[in-house]
Amino acid sequence: MQPAILNLEKIIHNYVRRLATMPEPVYAAKPQPDKWSKKEILGHLVDSAQNNIRRFIVAQYEDNPRIGYAQDVWVACSNYQGYPIDDLVALWTLLNRHIVVILRQMSPEAAQRICSMGGPPQTMEWVAADYCNHLLHHLHQILDLEPIAYP
Repeated sequence: MQPAILNLEKIIHNYVRRLATMPEPVYAAKPQPDKWSKKEILGHLVDSAQNNIRRFIVAQYEDNPRIGYAQDVWVACSNYQGYPIDDLVALWTLLNRHIVVILRQMSPEAAQRICSMGGPPQTMEWVAADYCNHLLHHLHQILDLEPIAYP
């Protein structure tokens, strides 16, 4: 679990300033009416953090919980397009710092417990590593950096 914790801390440290300095109009621009804006992508990352917090906790006391989410519905219901960007960046940052706290206290045995998210069941250790990859994929989209493939 330690590699995922260190990776997540590095991601938070390396990207929060970049996220905080991008102008609101850049965040709010929609590439197409049916595509998410950068603000909505960041909102999706907030939703992802919330759902992964639930996975990391529930999988420690339930056997193979099924925790998925309808990402388009979550983004629409949260109205991230109308959300103040400073608050959205702060929320993303705090939720990810909270994930670090949860992962740090997770026992090695708990890290091997499994959770279902729509595909094959995975260990919490795998979910933590995948979460970091998912973050990087979308952060690079938001910040117009070199694309990072994510399944």
